[in-house]
Amino acid sequence: MLHLARRSFLSLSVGTSLFAVNGARGAAPARPPMLAHEPFTFLFITDTHLQPELNANGGCHMAFRKAKTVPADFAIQGGDHVFDALGVNAGRATMLLDLYRRTADDLTLPVRHTIGNHDCFGVYTKSGALPTDPMYGKKYFEDNFGQLYYAFDHKGVHVVVLDSIGITADRAYEGRIDAAQIAWLSQDLAAQPVGTPVIIVTHIPLVTAIEDYAAPPSVPPAHHGLSVVNAYEVLPLFDHYNVIAVFQGHTHVLERVEWHGVPYITGGAVSGNWWHGTRYGTPEGFMVVDVAGGKASTRYETYGFHSVDPHNT
Repeated sequence: MLHLARRSFLSLSVGTSLFAVNGARGAAPARPPMLAHEPFTFLFITDTHLQPELNANGGCHMAFRKAKTVPADFAIQGGDHVFDALGVNAGRATMLLDLYRRTADDLTLPVRHTIGNHDCFGVYTKSGALPTDPMYGKKYFEDNFGQLYYAFDHKGVHVVVLDSIGITADRAYEGRIDAAQIAWLSQDLAAQPVGTPVIIVTHIPLVTAIEDYAAPPSVPPAHHGLSVVNAYEVLPLFDHYNVIAVFQGHTHVLERVEWHGVPYITGGAVSGNWWHGTRYGTPEGFMVVDVAGGKASTRYETYGFHSVDPHNT
């Protein structure tokens, strides 16, 4: 059964896709009693796609300045910091990161980072980069932001940040959580005290209805890039733990899909429609997340950006 969730999920009335999905096999499994935790607020700021064109750096300045006015303990950057490292030369990729660092100085909160597909250097052959380049692929992200996947604890909540980017043999990308990471995730979750509330973060969504919002492309893509192609290997892990929310980026829409009692929340984009207006009715913005009583409630904050070249989806 598919039904539209309540508008109260957002503080804005925008053309937003919010769905709860449950079926005969989608009932929430039994989970242990939730351990108590302290309440806190964090920001989920995703898909900044920073570039010198389209006044993107000005837009990021505006977003970050507004973000720092929100009382929050920390921010999670949901990936795609820059646009674009996949298909450019080393000079351009380095310039983009320098621009990101200068702009991010506006955001005075501690920030945790998630790798996005556009945060991988030289993967496309048009970049002219070779796989032997010291910045190639995910090394570009690691050298500047740290670990590809990791976990941390905050006020009694366990937060897991995943690497959902699979680099393919033909130098493209797909959504994938690799086997080594799944093994690590399984061990990490099992190591937590029974009943610990858990938040998961991924750039490419594990669960989304994005492919239902528009006609399919005339030429099917070579790789599955809109969601994690092997999500079916990851989702069963969450049945055994108190996962209170999964935060996702990549698609630039606001969306909530519920499966087995877990909300999969896609957090819009600072860049909106890649700095060209709105994306399926979702404007440029970021998400504020209040965590209390074993639940994560959200609101979407816009920041007044006006595209210099709007092409609203």
